[in-house]
This record gives sequence, structure tokens and C-alpha cells, in this order.
Amino acid sequence: MNFRNRLSLPAAFLFAALALTGCQQGTHPAAEAMTKSASPAVPQAVTAAASAPSGAAAAAVKSIHSPGVVATDEQLAAGQCSAKVVDAVTGEYLPDPACTPGAADPVVTQENIDSTICTSGYTATVRPPASDTNKVKAESLRQYGQVAVKTTEYDHLISLELGGTNSVSNLWPEPNKASATGTTNPKDAVENTLHKAVCTHRVTLSAAQKAIAHNWVTALTDLGL
Repeated sequence: MNFRNRLSLPAAFLFAALALTGCQQGTHPAAEAMTKSASPAVPQAVTAAASAPSGAAAAAVKSIHSPGVVATDEQLAAGQCSAKVVDAVTGEYLPDPACTPGAADPVVTQENIDSTICTSGYTATVRPPASDTNKVKAESLRQYGQVAVKTTEYDHLISLELGGTNSVSNLWPEPNKASATGTTNPKDAVENTLHKAVCTHRVTLSAAQKAIAHNWVTALTDLGL
């Protein structure tokens, strides 16, 4: 994001300068399959960072239709991305928003949720096969500077059950807590709660997608759930 510079100018020039100055938000970025390896150690390139300030604007959720296959909509370099630590003990990690801003399938809408994501078995109709995800998850690990461990999940930021799509911008290697023995992690429970809230019309599909893409750790609180 380019930040505005404050200049001491006469009012007319100041207004003109502000009219020409803007903030750009680019979406650069980084499937619910599991990466496997021997050690449950926390990936080496996960960096500690404070959570985003409350009230910070969420990055735009991309719109990509890619059922059954991973769309390579982002080109990332090795080591370009870094997961953020919220709480390593409980396994709360956030993806790099510049690499994994999140993306949703435009075919899933508020009007048709009862016949799409709220219908049992929906995710199986759009989830890519392992033969496809295996081709991209190794690259994602390199992009995030991580080594493969058996508790790491190659995860959709906006889950398929919330209308998320299969694209590099919506997939990331999600670390887990050190004590984990499998790929089940805290984000799974958040996804389930949001799915139920959307399907009972307690929150809108768009609100749930934006909340989990912005910060899945605070999504339920942000939505009053």
C-alpha cells in the first residue's frame, strides 16, 4: 500500500494533491490436502508478529471460479511469504496477506447457498484431487519458507464450505501447534461455526468470507458469534 504524504500547501494545491493520491491494494499471493513429513516441529520460516490492528481494512477477496482444479492466479518467489504467529501454543497462525488474500467462487452466492455450500456433500464436488494439489503444495511450502511436516495442512483460507475457491491466492501451508499429532487445527472449528451461521442465515456469506480472510482468529468475535 502506498501511503499518502502530508504536505504544507495552499488549500487549492492540497486538494489537487489529495485528488491525485490514493492507496492501492494489490493482491499478490499464495486444496484442503495435507503435507506429510517426519517431524512435528514448527516450520522454520514462521515469523512472530502482532495481529492486525482492530478496525484495519480487510484485503479484497478475489473472485475465481476453479472447481476441481487449483488455479495458479499468483506467481510467488521462494521465501517471499511468511506466516504470522498469533499463538504458537494453541496453533494460531495467519497467512501472509500479500501472498494469500483469499478468494471465493463467484458461482456460490447468498441466493443459492441452500443448494450449494449448505447441501451435504458439496465440498466433494469442487475439491481438487491430491494429484493436482501435490503439484502446487510443494511450491507453496517453498514460497512460505517452510519445511513439510505431517501436522501442516495445505489449507483454503476461505474454506470450501464457505464458498472458497481452489486457487494459489486462497491456499497456504498452515502450521499447527507443536503438540498436534495430525492436521486438525483451531481454524477447523472456526470454519464449522461460520458455516453453520451462514446456513442458518445468522450472518451473510459475504460477511463470513471477508471475516475469515481478514483474520480467522478473530472472525467469530468480529461477527458477534
